[in-house]
Amino acid sequence: MNREATIKVDVDTLNGYTSGVSRILSILAKRKIKASFFFSMGPDNSGKAIRRVFRKGFLSKMLRTRAPSAYGFKTMFYGTLLRAPMIVRSNPDILRRASDEGHDCGIHCWDHVLWQDCLYGMTREEIRAEFSKAIELFSGVTGYVPRSCAAPGWQASFDSLAVQDELGFGHCSDTRGVTPFLPCMNGAAFRTLQIPTTLPTLDEVWGVGGLNSENASEMYFGLLKPGLNVHTVHAEMEGGSMSDVFASFLDRCASEGVGFFTLSEVAARLARSPDVKIADIEMGKIPGRAGRVAIQK
Repeated sequence: MNREATIKVDVDTLNGYTSGVSRILSILAKRKIKASFFFSMGPDNSGKAIRRVFRKGFLSKMLRTRAPSAYGFKTMFYGTLLRAPMIVRSNPDILRRASDEGHDCGIHCWDHVLWQDCLYGMTREEIRAEFSKAIELFSGVTGYVPRSCAAPGWQASFDSLAVQDELGFGHCSDTRGVTPFLPCMNGAAFRTLQIPTTLPTLDEVWGVGGLNSENASEMYFGLLKPGLNVHTVHAEMEGGSMSDVFASFLDRCASEGVGFFTLSEVAARLARSPDVKIADIEMGKIPGRAGRVAIQK
């Protein structure tokens, strides 16, 4: 089988940024693999995620994945009992290091919790403002304008897709699905390529059906299909207590000849291909995740 893998790293919190990113960079450097990193650029308001407690499956997921230990207990109070710290401004050198080491870097968001929980109540102007703040800081740190983004919690709306088109992004990764596509929502087509996450995330499957640190890497390897596989990892988990699972998965892939490509490399290749189809985005549920996400129909 000709299998390809993209490692997409979402950086959600200050703890993930200051601790997890460096560990993931070291794991990747040792194996000469380039990944696609998406950074939450602004405040860490993780404590406000308590609003999700009423979503079916949220509490069980928090317990199953031992989220407080993975994300850090202080993180659970940022933006509520503790002041929300700024993520990238706390140490711009971390983002700069990822860029300087040749990784594909883009924007996750400005405020992760605001986007994930409140996107559908935001106006287009508010969405544009969130992007503008993130782009300004990213450009100031790296010296170039970001060409990609990946939405927190796979949350996409008609207005967020429209703003991405306005900003001229080369590609985005806001959805779950099976193959790259040009998105359509509410009957309107958009021109920014979507490259969806194709594999379940570790927090969605951890502890389910006996999955543990001993068998997780083999399970993930078994999920790889011919063609492109996009695996989203989180700096807080795969850059923290689950780093050995992540490293083991990479080694298993390398031993079987799986090729690694960044999302930008995939997008550049597809730009020369006439085979990219238009597909609708619908909001739906996936196993192991509370709430609805944007899914390639």
